[in-house]
Amino acid sequence: MHTAPRDLSRPPVAPSQGLRITPLGGIGEIGRNMTVFEHAGKLLVVDCGVLFPEDTQPGIDVILPDFTSLESRLDDIEAIVLTHGHEDHIGGVPYLLKQRPDIPVVGSQLTLAFLSAKLTEHNIKPVLVHVEAGGRHAAGPFALEFIAVNHSIPDGLAVVIRTAAGVVLHTGDFRMDQFPLDGRLTDLRAFGRLGEEGLDLLLVDSTNAEIPGFTISETELTPAIDQVFTTTPGRVIVSSFASHVHRIQQVLDASDARGRKVAFVGRSMVRNMRIARELGYLTVPRGLVIDYAKTRNLPPNKVTLICTGSQGEPMAALARMANETHEVRISDGDTVLLASSLIPGNESAIYGIINKLTDLGANVVHKGNARVHVSGHASAGELVYCYNILRPRNVMPVHGEPKHLRANGALAERTGVPTDNVLIVRDGVVVDMVDGVARIVGQVENDLVYVDGQTVGHVTEDTLADRRKLSAAGVLTVLAFLRSGTAELAEPLEYLHRGSVHGQDSLDNASRAVDKALADATRNKTTAGDQLEEIIATTVARSLARSSRREPVVIAVVLDA
Repeated sequence: MHTAPRDLSRPPVAPSQGLRITPLGGIGEIGRNMTVFEHAGKLLVVDCGVLFPEDTQPGIDVILPDFTSLESRLDDIEAIVLTHGHEDHIGGVPYLLKQRPDIPVVGSQLTLAFLSAKLTEHNIKPVLVHVEAGGRHAAGPFALEFIAVNHSIPDGLAVVIRTAAGVVLHTGDFRMDQFPLDGRLTDLRAFGRLGEEGLDLLLVDSTNAEIPGFTISETELTPAIDQVFTTTPGRVIVSSFASHVHRIQQVLDASDARGRKVAFVGRSMVRNMRIARELGYLTVPRGLVIDYAKTRNLPPNKVTLICTGSQGEPMAALARMANETHEVRISDGDTVLLASSLIPGNESAIYGIINKLTDLGANVVHKGNARVHVSGHASAGELVYCYNILRPRNVMPVHGEPKHLRANGALAERTGVPTDNVLIVRDGVVVDMVDGVARIVGQVENDLVYVDGQTVGHVTEDTLADRRKLSAAGVLTVLAFLRSGTAELAEPLEYLHRGSVHGQDSLDNASRAVDKALADATRNKTTAGDQLEEIIATTVARSLARSSRREPVVIAVVLDA
């Protein structure tokens, strides 16, 4: 495997006869998937998703790819191609379209429907291009072909990108379920034809590359899900991704078989299931789904609630139920079914919610104690199968953490892909393919871009460091009344605490340290208020770190006496 060095410089000018590939997200992480292809001076974007924040990123809603390298070239973008409708592949599209709203967005019916609902909330009227598996579409110098793939959401597509520089296949997220709930198989015949044609570069899903064998079929979950509905004396509360149509269908079928009415809880869940139902991707028997308010008049064993929050998101319905701040109150006899996998980084939040729900009397069923979820990603056996069918000249594993990428690269090598042609890269690393050979040539700027409420990109790592410090040690405000025009205290310092606890000895030590610092300021004739505030805040912070081993955010306010 050829791993990208850590000290790459900016790339040279793109080769006129080559194809440039720049991943801006989804490499080394699970989320914010986005890859940019460049040929003949034009750009093609495949996917544009979001990454969900970890506990170390308090206050952040989602994290975007870094569009910096595109900002001066927005007019060169021929299209945005979407492989499927999960948030980690479409959630960033509104933010890119805000910079140029008329970029055509290409995708399948359900994917575009989910995106359209999202864009309406952002007041964006997009240019949408509907394609289907087996279809073709031209976007400037890029000739696109779409191949059906099976995933945990309907209408998934792999995309073939043909240019004068060669042929590329981006698999998107996929698996090879041989008994899919919706009958949509990954089209291995199309993969075989592509292999016969000659595939220059394969960008392939890495999420399950460490897991041997084949991912089990969705149909194997049915007995465990039916068991939950058969044995639960109270309500069944199912938490899932709002886009996981397959799992919701299984829950609807089980509810109907047991005579339970179903209510959707949560805005995104209600919206997406309405779209899926209207487009025919979700089959709902007449009278099965009712408003939540009507479930209050039914016996608990006749009720199923389907909500968001399977990843422990603090504002989602399930977390608010666990914290008793939601109108749905958990009680003895209820079963909570977590019908999604654990995204890496969310484990602590999820297990915290499981404990709270259990303490409230619920029986919590999840992947760890029952077979109620199956991954939407191909395991090692499936990946090897695809390598042997496609026989790619070059391979670039995508969609996964570093361990997943390297495991996927090792599989490629075992099937005969030359070691130097297996590229393990990071977000922002630039790869050029010329004459059928792909090589790492540089790196572009690629930071994490944080969405915090209505602000995008204003939160920095320093901001997050302050937030973490606030959560750990609180804030301490120091009021200093100085004689006008001097650095001399007119009265003792005052300390105002918020989430910060310190003994009097520690504060006395801090005050003595400030006295010395202000004496030095007087000798240096430092009298400017902002400079004195910085001196006081820094001195107090250092003193408290030594005496109490705590580092609150310290704010100094200087006032004239």
